[in-house]
Amino acid sequence: MKSTLAVSLNNYLDAGAIVAGSSGITLWQNYLGLSEMHLGWLNALSANALGAAIGAIIGGFLADRFGRKFIFTYNLLVYMLGVLIVMLSFSYPMLLCGFLVTGISVGIGVPASWTYISESSEVNNRGRNICISQMSWGLGPMFILFFGMLLAPGGLLYAPVESLAHAVIGTDAAQAAIEVFSSRVVFFTLFVVALVAWTLQRQLDESAEFTAQQQEAEHNGIVDNIKLLFTNKIAVKTVAFLATIYLTWNLVASVMGFFMPHIYETAGGLSNETANMLSCVSWVFVVVTTFIISFFVDKVAHRFFYVFGLAAALTAWILIIGGGVSTIGGIWLFTILWGINNGSSVQVFYALWGSELFPAKFRAGAQGLMFFIVRGLSAVWGLIFTFIYGDNGEGFTVAAYCMIVLLLIALVVGLIGMPNTRGKSLDQITKERYGDNI
Repeated sequence: MKSTLAVSLNNYLDAGAIVAGSSGITLWQNYLGLSEMHLGWLNALSANALGAAIGAIIGGFLADRFGRKFIFTYNLLVYMLGVLIVMLSFSYPMLLCGFLVTGISVGIGVPASWTYISESSEVNNRGRNICISQMSWGLGPMFILFFGMLLAPGGLLYAPVESLAHAVIGTDAAQAAIEVFSSRVVFFTLFVVALVAWTLQRQLDESAEFTAQQQEAEHNGIVDNIKLLFTNKIAVKTVAFLATIYLTWNLVASVMGFFMPHIYETAGGLSNETANMLSCVSWVFVVVTTFIISFFVDKVAHRFFYVFGLAAALTAWILIIGGGVSTIGGIWLFTILWGINNGSSVQVFYALWGSELFPAKFRAGAQGLMFFIVRGLSAVWGLIFTFIYGDNGEGFTVAAYCMIVLLLIALVVGLIGMPNTRGKSLDQITKERYGDNI
């Protein structure tokens, strides 16, 4: 349990980095005079998309070659550097660089984290431990948005932020330059959590399954593992299945993770403080839903929770099209349903199945490859979304229909290809799928 909690902090930092950017994106927009296209590039190169994609393809195969602990020992130093660059940014290129570095670190850490959690779990608690990791993914945004709400202009703790800004840049600084300090402070909290997580993860032992595989393998180089992954038909089919369900769901989730408060402000006409509050409430439902599911995911058929989460997501988008994002009732209903979806999301099962359906020698590398595909295409989608959505949310309805189509694909493909792994050890699953000579 201790190791699961330590590694799960990576999920806190992953989602926290995305939401820290989104919660203050309007403040950075005002401070640096950014267009919607600028915001699209920030999303594209961040932990939400391309930055994480680049990191994942690197980190996955490094974790298979040098071990999961190798990633935990060095990766969060890169994360802290990225967050520090964002905190000190005074120009768009510097802000973009900070988002990119942070995103790369997030991508490096994700495959190793999910792999380590599964390999360190027992048969009857593997799903539960993945849910604990997912809860951390929900706690990150919940706390970050809560801080963002308190520290935002008009928030309860904005006065100390304003005083800090005056002390650093002077009392005659532009109002936008003062207000953006609330976002800088939010990123500082991520720096502190990353430092704590790095300290804890450096003390972890290497995965026993990785150690055993390294001792038995004749060829375990990175190139060998890549060749094996791409030439094994079962592995290729598994990559296609998992990448499809995760991509279609993540194209929707990535937009909501980065643009949700911005959508509330532009299409819904809400203040930055209220937008962050509603987003925070959504993540409360994520944590509560995942907590409840964690008690049953190893006992009840995965199909039930998979359908339940996507049904909530589809209902949310269908209802908000009917009720309109400009109505407070519609916004609240959407917020709650989307939170429930994230708590029982495709990502929970992608993380679980992704670490179950591949052998140890390229388990993290396969996840890194899929994460690269998903987050890379999410980067492109983030740029396309800004065109569909428009500067003031005039294209919101069209964007919502796109979301519904993507979620339906995730539902249908998931039901068709869903594996039966509950109650089986990783070694048993590997032998059933690949035989004894993998």
